[in-house]
Amino acid sequence: MRIIKADDYYSMSRMAANIISAQIIMKPKCVIGLATGSTPLGTYAQLIEWYKKGDLDFSEVTTINLDEYKGLSPENDQSYRYFMNKNLFDHINIKKENTYVPNGLEPDSKKACDEYNEIIRKSGGVDLQLLGLGNNGHIGFNEPDEAFEKETHCVKLSESTVNANSRFFENIDDVPKEAYTMGIKSIMQAKKIVIVVNGKNKAEIVKKAFFGPVTPNVPASVLQLHNDVTLVGDAEALELIDEYI
Repeated sequence: MRIIKADDYYSMSRMAANIISAQIIMKPKCVIGLATGSTPLGTYAQLIEWYKKGDLDFSEVTTINLDEYKGLSPENDQSYRYFMNKNLFDHINIKKENTYVPNGLEPDSKKACDEYNEIIRKSGGVDLQLLGLGNNGHIGFNEPDEAFEKETHCVKLSESTVNANSRFFENIDDVPKEAYTMGIKSIMQAKKIVIVVNGKNKAEIVKKAFFGPVTPNVPASVLQLHNDVTLVGDAEALELIDEYI
């Protein structure tokens, strides 16, 4: 694992965007796995800035998002499709038909997951997967469990995840309790993984996930077994692993 320590959130975002940009420049027709949440926002803003300067071309890029709330339409301002459009896709020259997010309106969980697995397979595999890190160690919506889930599946969100996401909704009762998410096997099959973390509140889980035992109780710990992972974090998020850097 490669660890990049940034001074602050802005530097972290720029460093992560640099890695993604290099992937697109080296392979214009690449497949990028994307994540939602507050942490990647700075990375997306930097990619947009470089696109507007003429440094990046997304016209041949395909994107595959990690997850989507079950029950939310793409037009819902809390859906992850809406998030991606607002924070990235609407500002670059990517073809919308080449951007994939699980279908949150498909009530049949098996059908929704099977269809998304097929999209991942047909893409030829993810060249670079961007990840955030949940406070309980989840990646995508792969919550702590007794076993690593392999492919796209419907997950009941943990209380801590629902509470963390409630800041985006008017009240906690509005937060969806289920989501469709890419599984651990799918994530681990990405050729390269970049995980971004920031803030003191992530320091404990960073140490646990990347320097503790590999266990499905800390889903991100499985990344220790991948042969090309780059952890990009600010000083606060990495403060407990200084001895390893």
